Amino acid sequence: MSITEENWRELETPQHTPGRSMRRIHAESAHDIHIAVTYPQRKRMLVLDTDDRAYERAATAYGRLPRTQGLELAFTRLTRQHYELTITLTSDSLKNVFTPLVMDIAWAISQATDDVGAVTTAINQFERWQTLLKSLGEDGLGADARRGLYGELLVLKDYVIPELGPANGILGWTGPLGTNQDFQLTDCAIEVKATTARATSEITIANERQLDRTGTADLVFGLVVLDERRGGLGTSLNAMVEGVRAALPGPPQAGLEGRLARIGYFPQHTNNYDEPRYTLREIRFWSVHGDFPRIVESEFRPGVSTCSYRIQTAGLDAYAITKDEVRKLIRGSHG
Repeated sequence: MSITEENWRELETPQHTPGRSMRRIHAESAHDIHIAVTYPQRKRMLVLDTDDRAYERAATAYGRLPRTQGLELAFTRLTRQHYELTITLTSDSLKNVFTPLVMDIAWAISQATDDVGAVTTAINQFERWQTLLKSLGEDGLGADARRGLYGELLVLKDYVIPELGPANGILGWTGPLGTNQDFQLTDCAIEVKATTARATSEITIANERQLDRTGTADLVFGLVVLDERRGGLGTSLNAMVEGVRAALPGPPQAGLEGRLARIGYFPQHTNNYDEPRYTLREIRFWSVHGDFPRIVESEFRPGVSTCSYRIQTAGLDAYAITKDEVRKLIRGSHG
């Protein structure tokens, strides 16, 4: 579910006694997940009810819980068998980030199968957010990251959601979750690159797993070629995000917002994303199979752990596939 500033303000309505106001979220989940505001401090929180087994497992696995400036992750013992895991906003400097963080972590928790999994998921997600917050500059996403996000959202909006529907489409966009390819679907995977270069004869592959089709029946490699300029008739990154949001009713929006947040698309930076604007010049797809030029992990000699490399597009004609063929692969067994 989406969490708005209005939801927080409702919880911040003054109380006469110390305590906290709470609202349950993800009511469909087996886990008790709430957003809350404390009194009189008015601190915003995400609250997960859990049991002693999950607490003890986390205490053994992690020892000391991770910490980051402006956010506090903590366990509170309520009874011998009842605990709470809370994430508390302790600095207003992260106020705009806290809502997407809560939406992302709460969504992930809601998918866990038991209390141990919910607690482990919450802590792991918190650690990922630590890393993300440290990596972002004051202006948000850099130029390459903006283009990359635009390209992925274009494929999501124009290809994946129309074939699989909103819910399955968002679940299939797994790049923000750290998977090997940008889209991991039931019957295929898709890796997308976006570029504004005039010469597209070379494409950089970031690591040895992006074009490794292990675990998938078909792997599609897509190249989105964009024209980028300030002003003009193109579409900004913000407008592309709004276009995807408009295609998503209800619950899938939470999955989208969580993924945008994991990439680092935060509300406090959106004014920076009205420019430049992008116009699609060309989109090309190839099927990765056989002798498709690539480096995969199984080919590494002992002692080699990772690599990036470039491939020449001039020799890929034999692997080219049409947009309709891509849609058919995406649809797969859903068709």
